[in-house]
Amino acid sequence: MTATARTQTDKAADEIAAEETEETKKSEAADGAAEAAADTDELTDADDDADVLDQAPRVSSPGAGAGAAAVVSTVLGLAALTGTWVSDVFAERRRIVGQLGMEQTAGPAEQISTMYGDPWHLTALVNGGFALLALVVAAVVLARPAFAAPGAGHQPGWVRSFAWAGIALGALGLLVSAGMYFDVFASMPTPPTAGTGAGAGQ
Repeated sequence: MTATARTQTDKAADEIAAEETEETKKSEAADGAAEAAADTDELTDADDDADVLDQAPRVSSPGAGAGAAAVVSTVLGLAALTGTWVSDVFAERRRIVGQLGMEQTAGPAEQISTMYGDPWHLTALVNGGFALLALVVAAVVLARPAFAAPGAGHQPGWVRSFAWAGIALGALGLLVSAGMYFDVFASMPTPPTAGTGAGAGQ
């Protein structure tokens, strides 16, 4: 084999190797582009899912606010019946104020009114206020579905039960407070009349 033939053979081999290298580079570039496109699609899908979740309406627990208000009305009605520390504080303050303003020469009737009657009536007013508040809150809970949007006014049964309990306790507490204020259940103590004391006739 002559040198010219060897040179032509080498050139042909070099050309074949160059073509193979070029094809390999093109194949690697195509694979890289495909992987990049796949990664881009995954990121786009993730962003779309996040946007859908952000735009989706958040469903709140139905009747949560109405249920809390119904329970509060029941507690207020029970407080109106049993009394609260608020009424005790107001009554004690009224008793102290009356005692400080009472004259030393006050008669028995005035002393009874100042030390017992006025605090008793103030307690009745405070308890009546709690009962009235219970009635208002329970009435609002029961009337709310009538003013709600169509399909959004349904209330669970336990909410209506607590609301009706608030109505009943509030009404009963209001009656009891009115009876206390007007001395229906127990009349005010009266001082003994002159001549009926232990030392009368001596």
